Amino acid sequence: MSTVHFTKTTTSSPEQFVAGLTDFGPGRAKLFSNSADDYLKVHDRGATEADVTEGSGGVWERLRYDWSDPTRIVLTTTDSNAWGGHSGHTYTLTRQPDGTTKVDLVTVREGKNVKGRFLGVVLGTVGKGVLRKAFDNSVTAIEARNNGKGAAQPVAGARAQASHR
Repeated sequence: MSTVHFTKTTTSSPEQFVAGLTDFGPGRAKLFSNSADDYLKVHDRGATEADVTEGSGGVWERLRYDWSDPTRIVLTTTDSNAWGGHSGHTYTLTRQPDGTTKVDLVTVREGKNVKGRFLGVVLGTVGKGVLRKAFDNSVTAIEARNNGKGAAQPVAGARAQASHR
């Protein structure tokens, strides 16, 4: 099992970040490079939860999104072709006194088969830089969207094999 933790500060408010994180419409891949449009399927969506399949590069997962606490958004993996067990993502959003928001992400990857175990080891070691770039790009893209600049262009090579909103 691999656990990675990233933190970044953004000018987006917590509400703006949640809006970007939970926008499952066309073009999601502009905000999240590991959510290719051909994998994206929204099974159900409520006011503070969603059941969504997404992925890229041959790895997909079905996630239960819960943003009933808008400062702690939990994505629980319910099915995947690679991930099982306690896999998922937790975003903690903290409004800062200067008006910025601290975005804290913890991603857990527990492989459920040979492919998942291999990817878990890669992501927990050399792949951590790829996940970092993807996370940074997502935060920047949401910020750019909120500043009326559209989605920022992802850094080359920032495509991750694990979902990380």
